Amino acid sequence: MKIVQIINKTGHSFLFMAIFSLLLHGCSSSPTKSFHTKTQQQHLKVLKIAKKQLGKPYHYGGRSPRTGFDCSGLVQYSYKMAGIKVPRTTQQLYHAARPVKRQHLKAGDLVFFRINRYKISHVGLYLGNNQFIHAPSTGKRVNIANINDHYWRKRFSRGGRL
Repeated sequence: MKIVQIINKTGHSFLFMAIFSLLLHGCSSSPTKSFHTKTQQQHLKVLKIAKKQLGKPYHYGGRSPRTGFDCSGLVQYSYKMAGIKVPRTTQQLYHAARPVKRQHLKAGDLVFFRINRYKISHVGLYLGNNQFIHAPSTGKRVNIANINDHYWRKRFSRGGRL
């Protein structure tokens, strides 16, 4: 208030208010839009990288196209190649990700499953339209599955957003 009163006495209150208004407007709208656009672009890049791994063999502890992937290795590799550092294990990813309800999943989100009912033991990358890409298990290959399939629906825990 003292600043406004001093400026009023000097006759520059209109200029001060105009500059102050422009500063507030500039700080409140643009960064949010560009942040979300950038995040969406990064997630699309992550998914593009993950899709290139379709058909690669499952390999426990695997985290590269050369050796094959386990589920969290596929996630980590895809994010890493998109320039984003994420944790390595399914448990670490689960704790690092912000919880997302199934109905609010977006492309690039993580999907977590409880295979043995007690702990989170599987992760995939949500593609949209109830589809996710993952490295399933020994003897199988990176593929796309439907979250509504009986097996996955029964074991779904939650989504996660990094």
